[in-house]
Amino acid sequence: MANQSDNLLCPKLKLFRKGKVREVYALDDKLLIVATDQISAFDVVLPSLLAGKGALLNKISNFWFEHFNEEITNHLIATEVKDYPEECQEYADVLKDRSVLVWKTEMIEVEAIVRGYLSGSGYKDYLATGEVCGIKLPEGLQESAKLEAPIFTPSTKVQEGHDVNISEAELRKTFDPKILDEIKEKALMLYTKAAEYALERGIIIADTKFEFGLLNGKVILIDEILTPDSSRFWPADDYQSGRSQKSYDKQIVRDYLLTLDWDKTYPGPSLPDEVGEKAIQKYQEVYEKLTQ
Repeated sequence: MANQSDNLLCPKLKLFRKGKVREVYALDDKLLIVATDQISAFDVVLPSLLAGKGALLNKISNFWFEHFNEEITNHLIATEVKDYPEECQEYADVLKDRSVLVWKTEMIEVEAIVRGYLSGSGYKDYLATGEVCGIKLPEGLQESAKLEAPIFTPSTKVQEGHDVNISEAELRKTFDPKILDEIKEKALMLYTKAAEYALERGIIIADTKFEFGLLNGKVILIDEILTPDSSRFWPADDYQSGRSQKSYDKQIVRDYLLTLDWDKTYPGPSLPDEVGEKAIQKYQEVYEKLTQ
């Protein structure tokens, strides 16, 4: 990860955290979350930028927050720069479309992952054990198979590198079971409704992750939700069980990187313009399908 003081979009604001592709600034009891145009692959932030990526992901996430506003409280305070505190206004041009002002919460240290299809690390675990995060699945399932019902497969959060898959039973040994029950229920509900909505628009949401926080003792939805960076989106008209699927996410970038002699360590290689352009087209396409 780059040094936290490097190349900040809002250098005069107080940095709270710098992630792979987002910058978070502290504003008293609030946070300013800014989605950058950086892209990461294999846990390495690449030197290339995808122009417009941050704004697209931010708008997709905000769409879903609004879509589920009646089902669950979220952390949003404002999405328009004019409604941000005064100290943010000098960065108005930078923040437009790519930022949100949110309540600072006590983060619940669990990635609430829901899977409706068998893919990625879940499929690898299934091949090895017949299970995903301790959940026994039927024998003979193929790659990308649709599951009989969505499953809750949490992982523990880590600051760098991959989060660690864990069984729900193991998690209950160290985690408040009442809170775990609530985030499981909410995550499964959100996934099921989002998957139905997206499928009507030609998109399969194979899996996704949600994050939750505590605000005044209440569990609320935080971070980003149901974007191509936090989910596996597939075109429904090309879906076929038994193989890997075409994707609306940054798989184009990963596929290109796998053709290189690169050991997946920092610094990553630059992307050719045509690879970056194809990737951003996929983000744009999924945004339009979901919101129009």
